[in-house]
Amino acid sequence: MKVFLWNLLLALLWEAMTGRTDVANLLLGFALGYVVLWWLRPLLSPTQYFRKIPESIRFTFFFLRELIHSNLRVAWDVISPKSQRKPGIVAVPLDASSDIEITFLANLITLTPGTLSLDVSDDRSVLYVHGMFVEDPQLMREQIKNGFERRVLELLR
Repeated sequence: MKVFLWNLLLALLWEAMTGRTDVANLLLGFALGYVVLWWLRPLLSPTQYFRKIPESIRFTFFFLRELIHSNLRVAWDVISPKSQRKPGIVAVPLDASSDIEITFLANLITLTPGTLSLDVSDDRSVLYVHGMFVEDPQLMREQIKNGFERRVLELLR
């Protein structure tokens, strides 16, 4: 957290020095600050910051890809004359154990069009997900486990 604050301070300093106050300049300053701090990492206390930032970026692109894909699939189903819907409820066994991991996973699934997190079992080992296109429940389970859940756990652990 301390390294993130230093990075943010360097980004704000960059913005002040250049005299431009816009999001693109702030992001450029953040990237330059990240590089400077990466060079200085032997002088800093041990941190996972330099691993988490690239993971966050990869996760963001993964989620955006999934979001676009699911939006297109739902939109195509709405405008096409023949519906491809096969709704169903799938029980997904969870490796996520903490409240934040389960909540983050459930919210990401719900944000993706065509899927909705319904409930978590009392022992917090199963997440129930409603899918708009459930041709194969096992395939959907694997896509959630190997896609969203794996990446959520990499990001939060």
